Amino acid sequence: MIRKFYKKYEDKFNRSEDNFLHFLSWMCAGLAIGGVVGLVGVAFHLLLEWATEFRMETPWLIWLLPLGGLAIVLAYRWAGMEKDRGTNFILVAVRSNEPVTIKTAPLIFFSTVVTHLLGGSAGREGAALQLGGSIASSIAQTWELNEKESRIMTMCGMAAGFSALFGTPLTSVVFAMEVITVGVMHYSAIVPCTVAALVASSISQSMGIAPTAFTIFNVPERIMMETGVGVVCLGIASALVSILFCIVMEHTSHTYKKHIQNPMLRVFVGGCIVIALTYLVGCRDYNGAGMDIITKALNGDAKAEAFLLKILFTAFTLGAGYKGGEIVPSFFIGATFGCVVGPLIGLPAGFSASLCMAAVFCGVTNCPLASILLCIELFGFQGTGYYALCCGISYMLSGYYGLYSEQKIMYSKVQPEFINRNVH
Repeated sequence: MIRKFYKKYEDKFNRSEDNFLHFLSWMCAGLAIGGVVGLVGVAFHLLLEWATEFRMETPWLIWLLPLGGLAIVLAYRWAGMEKDRGTNFILVAVRSNEPVTIKTAPLIFFSTVVTHLLGGSAGREGAALQLGGSIASSIAQTWELNEKESRIMTMCGMAAGFSALFGTPLTSVVFAMEVITVGVMHYSAIVPCTVAALVASSISQSMGIAPTAFTIFNVPERIMMETGVGVVCLGIASALVSILFCIVMEHTSHTYKKHIQNPMLRVFVGGCIVIALTYLVGCRDYNGAGMDIITKALNGDAKAEAFLLKILFTAFTLGAGYKGGEIVPSFFIGATFGCVVGPLIGLPAGFSASLCMAAVFCGVTNCPLASILLCIELFGFQGTGYYALCCGISYMLSGYYGLYSEQKIMYSKVQPEFINRNVH
């Protein structure tokens, strides 16, 4: 009887055994990647914080930005990576299993710190994706994993890098899985990515780095028609702002390369332009990541022109060849825009800032699920319905624009139709 029962279900037992072995191996892989990337991410975070504080205490450092740009270009040239594609290459690596060299990690680490130290306008999470992805991919090559396993390892590194810097493990996991091919997620990566993100986040917190979180006041406790109409308007406006950001980023980079073909001259000129803009506006609000300005906007205080100036500063910085991320600048742009526009349509400034902050992020990354989870981890559960509505509208109406040209949109945003196209 027992023998017949076993023979009948032998295939299921074998599959269950294989699944359990995969579970154990991916748990170990997640722990290893989360530990390594978490420690590197903590060092990266602390150096960026030091760079920001030192830059604010030493205003004349901005005059060294063109020289810092030359150092970045030379570093990539000496490493044989002058044609590095940044975060785009990490997306390609996961989708087609192209190997990512370990040289990417120290290069993006050095160049992002230099950019922040000397006053370039850039974020850090995009750099964290490259940092974590390159480390994890190198570990996969060392362990001689197959093609499919290597892809999952790279996603684990992306999730761990994002989580270590921002302290949002759930967002990190879904973002790493969603950003590569929008509409198709590799659910086999959930367990290792989650383990890696949680380990990296716990290491970061154990080192005294608090998770990023904000207290938003005047969030409606119940669903109201007038508030819903305002949220819809902000979703539409956020989609337009995200399109504007993507277009300006793309055209600025194209214009730089068209008129200044030498990368060293290009980055030097770009640094000079950022210096000129800084002194033209008369403040340092738009240099670096701008987390302090984001906090002010979420507390209801922002300049009307701030979102436009941040778009220009970021485009002139990253388009010239400086390194960093575009995600925190998108937070800055969305938060300051929402803070100014929200009260005009009858919504509280801080609540509007948080809505647009998430919605613009959604529009430029095409990651609605990650955006909704980001709202929960940053702002709490109150108002989740409004955040989901605003992000959903921004995703639908932002077209097929995006910050990452190698990102694939697998399904139409308005119909259940397979399209498989790259973003603009």
